[in-house]
Amino acid sequence: MTSVAATNKLLKIGEVAERTGLPIKTIRYYDEIGLLTPTVERSESRYRLFRPSVLNRLAFIKRSQALGLNLREIQQILAVHDHGELPCGEVKQHLEAKLADITRQIDALQTLQTELQGILSGWQEQPAADRIQKTICPNIQRL
Repeated sequence: MTSVAATNKLLKIGEVAERTGLPIKTIRYYDEIGLLTPTVERSESRYRLFRPSVLNRLAFIKRSQALGLNLREIQQILAVHDHGELPCGEVKQHLEAKLADITRQIDALQTLQTELQGILSGWQEQPAADRIQKTICPNIQRL
């Protein structure tokens, strides 16, 4: 069984990097922008020391990024958590907005796909001579 002292042991940045798979530079950056604030302390020689809870926090950050959230959005969610509240409502709002953005992007890509298919279906390897002089590529430029 793990002792209380072992579970409260502060971790050096290299240990955190090894356990999370994140580069040290990324962990430093997250600390600098305030994403890790409640989990970081400084040694007498000013080295970063992390509470074990940083591992869960970093796992949340990685998963949130994988779902398309940016660091500003993640910071807003963590601020709710750090005030002692469960941020699931905040997470849901961000994910719903992300889904709406993706749906708009898919619609725009489908429109582009249709346009490209139309252009390619009428493609002329040797367009009419009068069109060649007036455009760069008559296949994609309409007169």
